[in-house]
Amino acid sequence: MSTFRVLLRQRFRRDRWQLLIWVGCIALLSFVATTSVASTYGTGASRASVLALAVSNPAILMLRGLPQGSSLAAVTYFEIFTFLALLAGLMSTFLAVRHTRAEEESGRAELVASTPAARLTPTAATLVHGVLANLVVGIVVAAGFAASALPVAGSLLAGAAVAATGIVFVGVGLLTSQLMVTSRAANGVAAAAVLLAYVLRGIGDAAGTPSADGVHMTAAWPSWLSPIGWGEQASVYDRNLWWPLLISLAFAAALVVGVFALQSRRDSGASLVAQRAGRADARPSLTGSFALAWRLQWPTILGWATGGAFAGLLASSLGPLVDKVGADANLDAVQKGLTSMGGGGSGSLDALFVSAIFSLIGVLAAACATQVVIRMRQEESSGTAEVLLATPLSRVRWLGDYLMVGVVAVVIVLAASALVSALSALSASGGEQAAQSLRAALAQLPAALIYLGVLALVFVLLPAWTIALSWALLGLGAFLGLFAGFVGLPDWMRQLSPFAHTPESAGPQQDWTGGLWMLAIAIVAAAIAGLLMRQRDLVTT
Repeated sequence: MSTFRVLLRQRFRRDRWQLLIWVGCIALLSFVATTSVASTYGTGASRASVLALAVSNPAILMLRGLPQGSSLAAVTYFEIFTFLALLAGLMSTFLAVRHTRAEEESGRAELVASTPAARLTPTAATLVHGVLANLVVGIVVAAGFAASALPVAGSLLAGAAVAATGIVFVGVGLLTSQLMVTSRAANGVAAAAVLLAYVLRGIGDAAGTPSADGVHMTAAWPSWLSPIGWGEQASVYDRNLWWPLLISLAFAAALVVGVFALQSRRDSGASLVAQRAGRADARPSLTGSFALAWRLQWPTILGWATGGAFAGLLASSLGPLVDKVGADANLDAVQKGLTSMGGGGSGSLDALFVSAIFSLIGVLAAACATQVVIRMRQEESSGTAEVLLATPLSRVRWLGDYLMVGVVAVVIVLAASALVSALSALSASGGEQAAQSLRAALAQLPAALIYLGVLALVFVLLPAWTIALSWALLGLGAFLGLFAGFVGLPDWMRQLSPFAHTPESAGPQQDWTGGLWMLAIAIVAAAIAGLLMRQRDLVTT
C-alpha cells in the first residue's frame, strides 16, 4: 500500500467522529430549512412579502443572503445557504490545521517526514482528505434538498456550491498553517477568514440593487470578494449558473499552489509569521490556575461574546419589523415558528422574535462553555495539565478553576448580547423591549450551565470521548430544542433538549421551574465530577 493511501486512511480514521457530526448537522440543516420555510411561508404571496421586507432592510440581507426569487426552493436557498457555507468553511479550516500545523506543533510531522512520506505527501493527503469531506457535504446537502421535493437540478447545484466553498477554505486552512507557528493561531486566523468572507458577502448583499419585481437582487462588488458570495452568484433554483463555482475552484487551486511552494522551502516547525517573544516574567495577575485558564481562553471567549453582541443587536433592530411581516404574511405561521424557537410564551410578535433570537444566543453561550471543557481535555491530552498537577495544585482545584472560567464565560456572552440589545432598544423603541432583552438573556443561563456541568462529568468519566461527545450533545440539543417543531418531531423528543426548558421570556410572567431544575442538575453534575476527579488518573491518549 502506498504511503499516500496510508496517510489518507489515517486521516479519515482519526476524523471519523468529527466528520460524522459536521456532516450530520449540515444535512439536518439542509432538510430542516425546506420544512421550516414551507410551514412558515407556505404561499407564494407570503414568501414574496417576506422577500420584499428583506430587500428593504439591509440588516436582514447581511444575516441571510441574496434574494433570487419567491419560489419555495429559492427562498429556502436564500434562508440557509450562507449558514451551510459558514459551517462547511469552519469544518474545512479546522480539518486542514489539525493535520498540518498541529502535527508540526506536536512533533509528529517531523517523524512522518523521516519516512518515505517525506514532507509534501502528508500535506497532499490532507488536501485530498478535505476535498473528499466537502464532496460528501455537497452530496448530503443535495440529497437533503432533493428529499424535500425541491428541483433536482437546483439541489445538485446547491450541494456543489456548499462543497466548492468548503474546498476554498481547505486551502485557506492549509495556508494559515504555513503562516502561523501554533495551531491555535492558525485556527484563529482561518476562522477569521471564514467570518470575513461572511461579512463581505453580507455587505455586498446589503448594498445590492433590487430588481423591479422586488424579489430579486444583484449583489454589489464586495460580494464578489467572498467565496460565500460566489456560491450566491450561482442563482440556485432560479437561473442555475455553474460558472461562478469555477471561481471558487480556481482560487482554491491558487491557494494550494502557494501552500506547496511554501511547504517545500520552509523548515519543519517554522512559520512565515515569527512568534512574538514572551515576557521574561509572568504578570503579577498570572499567579494561579484560574488566571492561567483565563489567559489561555480569553480570546475565544471574546469571539463568542462578539457573536452574541451582534445577535443581540439584530434582535433589537429587527424585532419591530416582525409585526409588519405578520401583517403582510401568515400571522399564525410566523407566531408558531417564533414560539417554537423561543421555547413558548405569549406576547407580541416582536417579543417572540427577541425570545427566539436569544434562544440562538443561548446556543452560543453553551458552545462557549463547551469549548472551556474541551480546552481542559486538550490540556490533559497534551501533557501540560500533568506539569501543572506536579505542583501543589490539586486535581479538584484545577477542575474547579476551569468550571469557574466556564461560568464567567457564559455570563459574559449573555451579558454582552443583553447589553447591546437593551441599549439599542432604549434608543429606538423604549424601556419595555430593553427589559424584554434582559429577561430573555437571563432565561438562557440554565441551559448553558447544564452543558458546562454535564460535560465536565463526561470529561471525568470518558476523557477520550470528551471532544466528540461535547459537540454531538450540543448539536443534538440545539437541533431538538430549536427546530424539532419545524420538522414535525414528537414533543417528547424536543423535551430531551435543555433548550426546550428555558424559562418563557415573551409572556407577562416567567416560569422558572425548568430553569431551576437545570441549575440543580448542573450543580450536582459538577459536584460529582469534582468528587470523581480525585480518583481518576490523567489520560493523555
